[in-house]
Amino acid sequence: MTSTATDRVGLVGLGIMGMAYARNLLAAGLRVAGFDVVPDLVDSLSDLGGHPASSNAEVAQSSDVVLVALPDASALHQAVSGPDSLSEAAHPGLVVVEMSTLALEDKARAREALASAGASMLDAPVSGTGIQAAAAEIVVYASGERAAIERARPVLDVIAKATYELGEFGNGSKMKYVANLLVSVHNLATAEAFVLGTRAGLDPRQILEVISAGVGSSRIFEIRGPMIIDDDYPPAARLRMFLKDIDVIGEFGRSLHVPTPLLDASLPWYEEAVELGLGDLDAAALTRLLAAKARTPD
Repeated sequence: MTSTATDRVGLVGLGIMGMAYARNLLAAGLRVAGFDVVPDLVDSLSDLGGHPASSNAEVAQSSDVVLVALPDASALHQAVSGPDSLSEAAHPGLVVVEMSTLALEDKARAREALASAGASMLDAPVSGTGIQAAAAEIVVYASGERAAIERARPVLDVIAKATYELGEFGNGSKMKYVANLLVSVHNLATAEAFVLGTRAGLDPRQILEVISAGVGSSRIFEIRGPMIIDDDYPPAARLRMFLKDIDVIGEFGRSLHVPTPLLDASLPWYEEAVELGLGDLDAAALTRLLAAKARTPD
């Protein structure tokens, strides 16, 4: 890659998504500094050839663009405003790209803290699983200052197949709420369909092939179907994360007086699956819950 103003990239959060970003950025020849509260993840970044940072502040200090991929609002506020935070070492021209699915008020609070330190923040959640992130096939929903989006775009072009510029800060999250409402429902619908079909005696591989060719399919059905066939659920998107997403999206819908009946109906199934210990598996593991509840006909 030719030298640009965004050759120095930072990562805050080195979980499934963050580590996928790291691999793609390093493969593109960019310098990547990263931090995570889990030391083993920082060590893994070092093993890949990235720079292991000792704090969020070190990431900000050594980067032009910082990608943030954290599990919840508490982690975001700690990274932005806690000890040795991004805000402490923010500098003019720094662009922080917040890529998680969180409530708008939490993102706005983080943006204000960074702005007071001279940095810009984008609201830019992504559509895609860890599998898609690893293949650089995610889609970014970018919102905020146009100049900041353009500064971050060379980095986003490495990790994503497309970046949509959606206007004012917050529109990215609003679009992600729409997307994850559908994903949350499709996860459960996919599990339900496979359990029904296999209980009826159909070959699960044939279910995947035939349904994928018709109008009943979805991208989620096609991504999670092979996991269901193998009864193996490596976490492309952890089941427990959907509890947070459903809560955030439901609250947003209620604030607009919009009913979300299918989303609401899906929540108890996710909750029960987490209680059964399936939370760290991929969301396709909802199938195990439904299969366990399917009674043998009398």
